Amino acid sequence: MNKKLLGLAAVALAAGLGLAWYLAQRPPAEAGLVLYGNVDLRQVSLAFNGSERIVRLAAREGERVRAGQVLGELDPAALTLEVAQAQAQWAVREQVLRRLRNGARPEELEQARAALRSARAEEENAGQQLRRLRGANAEAGGFAVSAQDVDGAATRLRVAAAAADGARQTLALRVAGPRREELAEAQAQLDAGAAQLALLRHRLGQLVLKSPVDGVVRSRLLEPGDMASPQKPVYALAINDPKWVRAYVRESELGLLKPGMAARVSSDSHPEAPVAGRLGYISSVAEFTPKTVQTEDLRTSLVYEVRVEVDDPRDQLRLGMPATVRFAAGAPR
Repeated sequence: MNKKLLGLAAVALAAGLGLAWYLAQRPPAEAGLVLYGNVDLRQVSLAFNGSERIVRLAAREGERVRAGQVLGELDPAALTLEVAQAQAQWAVREQVLRRLRNGARPEELEQARAALRSARAEEENAGQQLRRLRGANAEAGGFAVSAQDVDGAATRLRVAAAAADGARQTLALRVAGPRREELAEAQAQLDAGAAQLALLRHRLGQLVLKSPVDGVVRSRLLEPGDMASPQKPVYALAINDPKWVRAYVRESELGLLKPGMAARVSSDSHPEAPVAGRLGYISSVAEFTPKTVQTEDLRTSLVYEVRVEVDDPRDQLRLGMPATVRFAAGAPR
C-alpha cells in the first residue's frame, strides 16, 4: 500500500514538474495589438545622362554604396574633342574683343595721319593747277588753255578734295576706336562661347555616374560595352533609411492606434532581437485585404494600411521580409 502511494506521489510530482517546465518554456502572452506585414523601403533607378558607351562599372549586386561614390563611367573621347574645339573658339572670340578694346595701334594712327597729309598735298596741288590754268586764260583772253583742260583740272581738284576728306574720316575713326555696338556684339559672342564651353564641360562631368544616396545595389542592369542612355537604368538601389513595415489593421482595431505610438518589430530570422519602431502613417481610406497580407483570419474584410517606421542599424530587416509588429497595451495615444 505504501509503495502504491509513493508511486502515485511520484507520478503526480513528475506531472507537476512537467507542467511547470512547459509553462516556463511558453512565451509570455503578448498584451496589446499585434499586426503582421512586410518590410518596405524606397528604391531608386540610376541612369547616365549621356548617350555613350559604358567603359567601367564599379559596383555589383549586394554592395553597399555611399552618396557621391562613383559607380560607372562612359567613354569621354568624343566629348573631350568637342570641349577642345569650343575652348579654341572661345579663345578666338576673346582675342577679337581684346583687339576692339585696345583700339588702333600708334603705328596705325601714324599711317592714317600720313595718308591724310598725302591727300591734302594732292588736293593742294590740284588746286594750284586749276588756278594756274584759269589765270593763264584770264591774261590771254580765254585763248591760252582750252576749256577741256580747265574742266579736267577742276575735276582733279574735286577728286583730290574727296580723297582728302576720306583720309580725314579714316583718321577720325582710328582715333575714336570701335563702336559700342561692336564691343557689345563681341562681348556677347564671347559670353556665348563661354556658355557653350561650360555646357560641354558639364556634360563631360556627367559621363561619371555617382550614387545620390547611401544604399545597397539591388541589380546591375547594364555591363561595360553597352550603349547607355537616360532612358536605360544602369543600377537599381535600395535605400536603407527610411525603412518601414507595411501592415494592415481591421476597422474594429483602428481606434487603438495613433501616429507616433511605439512598437516592437520582429522577424522569423531574428525573433529574439526585435527592433524599435513607431507608427508613422495610417491610411484614411479603407481597402480590401490584399492576398499577400498575413492576418489571423484569412477572410476578406476591409482594412486600413499602416506604416511602422523602424530603426534598424544592424540591417536585420530586408525588403519584402515578413515581420510582426507588436504595440504595447496601454501605449500612449
